[in-house]
Amino acid sequence: MIWLAPFLFFGISFVFSMLGMGGAQLFIPILFWMGLDFKTEAIPLGIVLSLISSLSASSIYIRKQMVDWRIAIPFGLAMVAGAPLGTWVNVVISTRSVIIFFSVLTILGALVMLSGWAPKKKLMSPVGKLFLGIFGGVGLGFDAGLIGRGGGAMVVPLLTLFGVGAKTAAATSMFVVICSTTASLVSHLVAGAHPIWGLWATCALAVALGSNLGARFMSNKMKPRGVRVAFGIVLMIVAIALLVKDVGW
Repeated sequence: MIWLAPFLFFGISFVFSMLGMGGAQLFIPILFWMGLDFKTEAIPLGIVLSLISSLSASSIYIRKQMVDWRIAIPFGLAMVAGAPLGTWVNVVISTRSVIIFFSVLTILGALVMLSGWAPKKKLMSPVGKLFLGIFGGVGLGFDAGLIGRGGGAMVVPLLTLFGVGAKTAAATSMFVVICSTTASLVSHLVAGAHPIWGLWATCALAVALGSNLGARFMSNKMKPRGVRVAFGIVLMIVAIALLVKDVGW
């Protein structure tokens, strides 16, 4: 059953690359449900695939000048600083606690996007963007290290709450995810990941192709409202499935 993963992940990366996420929100639960250990196998592979997806999609968004660099650079660097602490906490707490935290943050991100709320003031000052990047990045970097995600599920809602357009938020998030997943991956490898190299290679190829195609579709054809709604629905389904199936709520 585990070898069905590359085919599933191709489709997931196609969709998630349009939403500004690396895809770990689904990669990790699916790998866990297919029998991989949550901490030492599912999370590390999910991080690797999220990084590959983000790199592939970002190459498209950067080329089309969709990334807001005033937010992306400080946000990405701050997430790198916060990720190791989150990884350390991941090692010392129970798997059930990690899954609950993963699910609750996912639900919050979904609610923000589905609500459609946005501030009346659409433009932030350069200083405001810097502060948003630094403080948001440290907090979400901790989250990324703890639960093995690039943080896109919370980066996009956060940027949207501060008036960044949905498509710009998604494109900017993909660059941020590259920074956070790189730091998180190093931390988890040091903490004791157990790679399955054949599975890693086939999933990586599928994700690279799917995310590249998804980014092309979003940049050319998808409307901002479509990005928000799709983002919210996908996150809500994942969170509820985890809480029901693996926590017993």
